Amino acid sequence: MRSVALSPSQRQASLEAMSAQHLDILVIGGGVVGAGAALDAATRGLSVGLVEARDYASGTSSRSSKLIHGGLRYLEMLDFRLVAEALAERSLLIEKLAPHLVKPVPFLYPLKHRVWERFYAGSGVLLYDSLARLSGRSRGVPSHRHLTRRGARRIMPALRKDALIGALHYYDGQVDDARHTMMIARTAAAYGAHVASRARVVDLLRDGGRVVGAKVADLETGEEFEVRARQVVNSTGVWTDETQSFAGERGQFHVRASKGIHLVVPRDRIRGESGLILRTEKSVLFVIPWGRHWIIGTTDTDWSLSKDHPAASRSDIDYLLDHVNEVLVEPLTHEDVEGVFAGLRPLLAGESDATSQLSREHAVSTSTKGLVVIAGGKYTTYRVMAKDAIDAAVHAMSADLDRLVPPSCTEDVPLLGADGYDALWNKRHHLAESSGLRVGRIEHLLNRYGSLALEVLDLIAADESLARPLTGADDYLRAEVVYGTTHEGARHLEDVISRRTRISIETFDRGTEVAEEVAELMGGTLGWTKSQRAREVEHYLKRVEAERESQSMPDDETADAARKGAPDVVPVQQVKKKAPAS
Repeated sequence: MRSVALSPSQRQASLEAMSAQHLDILVIGGGVVGAGAALDAATRGLSVGLVEARDYASGTSSRSSKLIHGGLRYLEMLDFRLVAEALAERSLLIEKLAPHLVKPVPFLYPLKHRVWERFYAGSGVLLYDSLARLSGRSRGVPSHRHLTRRGARRIMPALRKDALIGALHYYDGQVDDARHTMMIARTAAAYGAHVASRARVVDLLRDGGRVVGAKVADLETGEEFEVRARQVVNSTGVWTDETQSFAGERGQFHVRASKGIHLVVPRDRIRGESGLILRTEKSVLFVIPWGRHWIIGTTDTDWSLSKDHPAASRSDIDYLLDHVNEVLVEPLTHEDVEGVFAGLRPLLAGESDATSQLSREHAVSTSTKGLVVIAGGKYTTYRVMAKDAIDAAVHAMSADLDRLVPPSCTEDVPLLGADGYDALWNKRHHLAESSGLRVGRIEHLLNRYGSLALEVLDLIAADESLARPLTGADDYLRAEVVYGTTHEGARHLEDVISRRTRISIETFDRGTEVAEEVAELMGGTLGWTKSQRAREVEHYLKRVEAERESQSMPDDETADAARKGAPDVVPVQQVKKKAPAS
């Protein structure tokens, strides 16, 4: 499949095409499910548009635990179908769809009780591996094994001796969620979808009792236009109820937001070669290897405040530090924390008061003619959710089409960068020699771009200054900033620092030291004036300041108020919603 750049000109062309055509499908929401739905529809031969109010993956889809997994804790809930489905998707992603982005990651599960716990937990992990086999696909990861205490501490010397009597060692999958979601949207564009970020739906168009499209505002210019479509897919995650309200009707289900926060600490703060999964009184806690860092999370608490920028409070951070320190020889402190990020899970509202007990199953509703609503689910099963949403849309519009729409084929559609990845990995030493970069740099590029790394190397060949690392964030090259702007749809400073790269959570300064350099590189591509560059930097610095302040606050309410101190660089319009029908 040919590569398509999510360039500024591509965005403009997509907006013009959506306003001029009568689409088969309009997808609202550029998270992982919305991007997946656009790819599913496009690869069935449907005309499709995708609009996202902010940046791709700027909501929940960039703030996950970055795991592709079945979810061991769902076995205890006896949700075998969800676990089996997720494990099948894990194998598919690792082996076929995105081998450049999704990798196996090891975990230790410390055991604290003799005999019965090893049997109980061991049976669970054995079932976990067995469900992966029964999915009909290769597991994509090694099998689990039992370890003695000495064996476990050989892998993880950071574990206190009295914190375990043995352990289970197993594997799951890991992904850079923001890059993965963006790459799905870019792949959809390669198959003909019209995709645009910073394009907000401000209302739904109706013809009698039927939804026939949406009114969209281009937040970069302030212009509004109408997009007509046979079916509109609402895949807006925690904003599902708000988007549904534009239809003037109550939906069949409601979405409840659960906040999960994560900490990022340097790799040298925890000595070991494997992740950890720890039981807590509420759920589980992960310690996850992440390049030169560890990700620690997560919490699971109800959230009813601002959905745009969920805030982590001091009590959230203390909770994670307290729990992880129970098993570490050398306890972590607040000074060890490089980055903090908070996200909201879109859970289907249920009877339980505890969000950790709400369903991670997804649901599809077609109660309003012309509108398909998809909600719930988990990141790993995005492709299945997208398929179910488009299946519902195709069924609803089948009478209006003069052709049969084929079934979903996305299980056989690799994302851009997947084809040729293995071959280039085998040639990485040659690529290093020909480009003048170290082998480690080439491996970094291949694991972020796959075979598209050649396009990044082309930028370096044309301008040798782009081969230099960013000052203050030397894991990333200057070329990656330019490429994120020319090919990956980044339009603002935070898009690059927070999502095309993960500098915002991987440096103690949260990306403030690199902001000027990134703005200069982006501005040269996007044609920013000196004042525009200064505005972008000022906004980003204020964002970091507000986040730091929120993380010093004692509770959700004060943290939320502090985070609101930094407005969006492109304000998302506040639209008066229609009152739902009674």
